[in-house]
Amino acid sequence: MIIGIGTDICDIRRIKDLIDKHESRFLDKVFSKNERMFCDKRAARIEGYAKRFAAKEAVAKALAGANTGALSWQDVEVVNSPSGRPEIVLHGEALARIEKTAQGKKWQINLSLSDEPPYALAFVIVSVS
Repeated sequence: MIIGIGTDICDIRRIKDLIDKHESRFLDKVFSKNERMFCDKRAARIEGYAKRFAAKEAVAKALAGANTGALSWQDVEVVNSPSGRPEIVLHGEALARIEKTAQGKKWQINLSLSDEPPYALAFVIVSVS
C-alpha cells in the first residue's frame, strides 16, 4: 500500500551556484560523505548533486504529515546499488518517522532520478506491505 509520494525538480544551475559560492559548507551540510565521494568521482558531478538534492526533497515530501517538522539533510541519503540503481537510506528522524508511519509493517522506498539540463528530477514512492 502506498503511504507517500514525493517529487521534486531542481535547477542544476542553482546547485552549481551554491557549490561555487559555499563549496564545503553547502556540501557538508546537505550531503553525506558517501554521497560526496560518489558525486565527486563522476564526470557529471554537479548533476549528481542536483539529483540527490531533489531526491532528499522528494523523500521529505513523501514522509511529511500534517504535524511533522523538517528533516535534516543528513537524515536522507542516496546510495547506488551495484547495478547503479539509486536507493534511499534513512537515518535519524527520517528513519523514526517511517517506522512510526509503517506501524511495524515492512516499508520500502522506490526512487527514480533523471536529469535534462538545466533540470534534475526525483520521484519517490513510499509503500508498506
